[in-house]
Amino acid sequence: MEYIDFVIANPIYSILIAFGLMLLIQAYYYLIFYSRILFYKNHKDKKETQEPVSVIICARNEEVNLEKNLPSILTQDYPDYEVIVVNDCSEDETEFVLERFQKKYKHLKTTTIKQDEKFYHSKKLALTIGIKAAKNEFLLLTDADCIATSNQWIKQMQANFSDKKEIILGYGGYKREKKLINNLIRFDTLFIALQYLTFALSKRPYMGVGRNLAYRKSLFFKHKGFAQHNHIESGDDDLFVSQAATKRNTAIEISKESITRSKAEQSFRSWFKQKKRHISTSKLYKFGTKWRLFWENFSRVSFYILFVLSLVFFPSYYIYILGAFAFRMILQLIIFKVAIHKLDEKNLWLPSLLYDFFIPFLSFSFILANYFTSKRNKWK
Repeated sequence: MEYIDFVIANPIYSILIAFGLMLLIQAYYYLIFYSRILFYKNHKDKKETQEPVSVIICARNEEVNLEKNLPSILTQDYPDYEVIVVNDCSEDETEFVLERFQKKYKHLKTTTIKQDEKFYHSKKLALTIGIKAAKNEFLLLTDADCIATSNQWIKQMQANFSDKKEIILGYGGYKREKKLINNLIRFDTLFIALQYLTFALSKRPYMGVGRNLAYRKSLFFKHKGFAQHNHIESGDDDLFVSQAATKRNTAIEISKESITRSKAEQSFRSWFKQKKRHISTSKLYKFGTKWRLFWENFSRVSFYILFVLSLVFFPSYYIYILGAFAFRMILQLIIFKVAIHKLDEKNLWLPSLLYDFFIPFLSFSFILANYFTSKRNKWK
């Protein structure tokens, strides 16, 4: 009671209390969730048998990307798999590129959706058609602009399937370029992956990325595909995982041989539009997921703001305030260092200190932009 009376009589001290509380919340996320990547073993519980796999790719006007990236999918070191490319209303040379590849690779199959001006559809229809065309139970999804960085990609991803594991979350990163926007996008992608991968390890899976995602065909139809969120253009990956994933049926795969990569957006404006689309689906996440993500973001922003305020109003306690800040920073750097290594990223470790502060404010601007605008999303 004496402490409560003291704070009431001296409300300025609530800044220090709030700073300590935000530190505890941040420590909770780093120690309970993110630290799990430190101890993750790539080959734990993997099976040796190699079951047939169907790789599904949706393509709309992707002739250039298919020409560059499809060979990495078609030349996988795997005994039994098919590749299904859904040509979704392409108006370029996609059809002829696929015909040429089919002559060389017999395990490549294609299906085409014809343009209908009276009927608009999202990527979800193309994916559904591809899944229906798949002959195998195990499905592996990626995008036309993605390249498999290893010929062991299928092998590493499918090895996680078992009687209990029906969803496998992989890492889809971006190719490294010597641009500031590329560095920022790659860190944002890394941090999002750190969240959804470690949340899955802690039995709270909530999303995956369509650039590198696997699940059972029977699971897809058990949940009636994308019926629950078919009215939203995005969400063919994260909303389906949010809907179908449980604490027991989801596994992750983060070996360097299992990574896919694509070309990142080239400007802040185009990345901003992409992020708006992605964030627009988060409103349909389960309540517990939204609550956890909110408090992680809120406590991170508040931690930095309260750190500055604490130094300003309590200079005599600067050693303790700086010590608290250093504790979180060291914890952050250790975990990011391991995540960067395991996900085969480069030149992100020291910039992570700046991005960790900067990105939450960007995320808030994305949310505000979605709230105040209703601009129609693109297909991809």
